[in-house]
Amino acid sequence: MLAAGLASVTAGCFVIAATSSALVFLIAFGVIAAVGFGLIATHVVATAVEQRFERNQGLAMGIATAGSTGGQFIIVPLIAFWLTASSWRWSFTLLGFACLAMTAGVWWLIPGGRGSESGAGHASKPRATLLQDVSFMMKRPAFHVLLWSYVLCGYATTGVVETHFLPYASLCGFEPLPSAAAYGVLSAVNLAGMILSGWLTDRMNRPLLLGGIYIVRGLAFMLLVGVVRDIDMLFLFAAVFGLVDYSTQPATASLAASHIGARIMGLSLGFILAGHSVGAAIGAYLGGYLFDVSARYDWVWLSSAGLSVLAGGLVLMLRDGRVMPARRRV
Repeated sequence: MLAAGLASVTAGCFVIAATSSALVFLIAFGVIAAVGFGLIATHVVATAVEQRFERNQGLAMGIATAGSTGGQFIIVPLIAFWLTASSWRWSFTLLGFACLAMTAGVWWLIPGGRGSESGAGHASKPRATLLQDVSFMMKRPAFHVLLWSYVLCGYATTGVVETHFLPYASLCGFEPLPSAAAYGVLSAVNLAGMILSGWLTDRMNRPLLLGGIYIVRGLAFMLLVGVVRDIDMLFLFAAVFGLVDYSTQPATASLAASHIGARIMGLSLGFILAGHSVGAAIGAYLGGYLFDVSARYDWVWLSSAGLSVLAGGLVLMLRDGRVMPARRRV
């Protein structure tokens, strides 16, 4: 799955770099590469980690899924430099070769990529149909808690912050450079927050951890309401929000595996991430609409704060249901 996704992104990048047609560009990016984006998303990465790690799963998931924000922090500036030094076509070409190299790496280095023994023993076992799996999943209360909390998560993060943070900074009178620097701080802290969340997932009550992350995220939005022209407040929000931005992923994946079932972990996380995308679309659109109506972002931040706290409340209704290993005395 990972190799196929990377190969799809590779093909999309090469077609984009070579075409001069707007239609071909849209097909290459919005169809060919988009299939790859979906195949190498968190649900596949987290499922691969769950299948291969018995100990420290949360930490492993945190490090693996942190690649998504690590790419924003490291790869995007490199591509921007290459873009200014050469052209956008060469930038997509460079991305294509990088994805091609990773395709080969995934295929040869990850166990199970070439029909190894990890999947050979399951060939004789009858498999449930997609309809049976979906029916089973829909009957699990934990699935609905994780799904709807992630819809609200998508509204507040990808939908609101990633879309409206920089326009809001501009509206407050900040120059592009400090605004971009604040967003860079958010991405850097984000990387650390995901790894810390993964480490904590192995060591504490997971619903309490996940619910706390959502609630802290909601409180962080109150900092944005008071930014006005205080650049220090903008950086403070970036640091606090970055710590709890993507850090929901390890705990959510771990809860999906234990409460819904490792057998359909990929399917359940796929639905949950699809809900995140729906919430993000609503947040991006509604945020713009609220600003057009009121000429202010206050209602955007307040709605995000309320919905984040609501997501935390939903998650806190779950029980961990996990027996923690006894700690060894030194």
